[in-house]
Amino acid sequence: MNNKTFSVEVIRYNIPADKGPAFEQAYAEAAKHLQASPYCLEYRLLHGNDQPNNYIVIIHWTSKDEHLQGFRKSKEFGPFYNLVKPFYNNIEEMKHYDQTDIVWKK
Repeated sequence: MNNKTFSVEVIRYNIPADKGPAFEQAYAEAAKHLQASPYCLEYRLLHGNDQPNNYIVIIHWTSKDEHLQGFRKSKEFGPFYNLVKPFYNNIEEMKHYDQTDIVWKK
C-alpha cells in the first residue's frame, strides 16, 4: 500500500490521573471494534510521561473518507463510540493527517 493512500487520525486527550485507568480500560475494550473494522489498519495509545494527564490515540485508517463514511456508519462504530464516549469532553484535538514520504524507522 502506498503510504499516501491512508489517513492518520490523531486524538489528544487530557485525562485526570484518577480517570487514567478507566480511560485505558475503555480503549482496550474499544480496540476490539477497531480490529474488527476493515477500515482500521493500525492504532496505538500513548501516555505522556512528562505530562501524565496527556494521552494520544493514533489510528491509521484506509482513508479519511472510509473512516468518516465507512467506519462511522458501520456496526463496529456504535460499540466503539459507547466505550470512549465518557471521555469525549476531554478531547483537546481530533484531526486527520496525511503521511509524507519523509519517514525513517530502524
